[in-house]
Amino acid sequence: MKRLKRIGVLVSPENLARELQVEVAQARRRRRTSSDARDRILRSAYRLFSAQGVAQVGVDTIVADSGCAKASLYNNFASKEALALAFLEERELVWTRGWLEEEVRRRTSDPEARLLAIFELFGEWFSKKAFEGCSFINVLLESEFNSPVHRAASRHLANIRSILRGFAIDAGLEDSDGFAQSWHILMKGSIVAAYEGNRNAAEDAIKAARLVLANWPRRHP
Repeated sequence: MKRLKRIGVLVSPENLARELQVEVAQARRRRRTSSDARDRILRSAYRLFSAQGVAQVGVDTIVADSGCAKASLYNNFASKEALALAFLEERELVWTRGWLEEEVRRRTSDPEARLLAIFELFGEWFSKKAFEGCSFINVLLESEFNSPVHRAASRHLANIRSILRGFAIDAGLEDSDGFAQSWHILMKGSIVAAYEGNRNAAEDAIKAARLVLANWPRRHP
């Protein structure tokens, strides 16, 4: 039988293949364990950061909530700032794309109705006991100006305006950028008002929104 020499020891091809299989399996388990820990840490951070803000939640609290070791946190996220950035990315996937945009598109195919449906959706959100406000606004206000987290929060807010701009274009509105800015101001204002305690903020905002929409110039065919 042909044998291979490895560090002065003869090893058969069959044994070498088995050793390699064991090493590959162990590496996969390590990656899976690391991935599981990362998911658990990010889930805890998402829940805590959404409810309390990034600045108010310490690393020890996240570690305790996730059931992971602190070393696991830093093995998956270089710093709390890196974790905050990952949270904002996840928030966009879950809240902006998976809830706001998807639900508005599901409710109606009419572009103008979609714009107004945002406030109908907000009204339902504001009435929930678990209403937590807008994480992007919260993080923007609590973070140091022009820091990586501040810039990321600003970027995620801009991505919401991109969605609004698309709705405005579909509705045939002039100056879609300007419209998106104005509409987003109404959205952000209603969120802050609701967080202040006015749970009818969406109803108040939609009245103003109807006036804006009715008087906004349309593109000529």
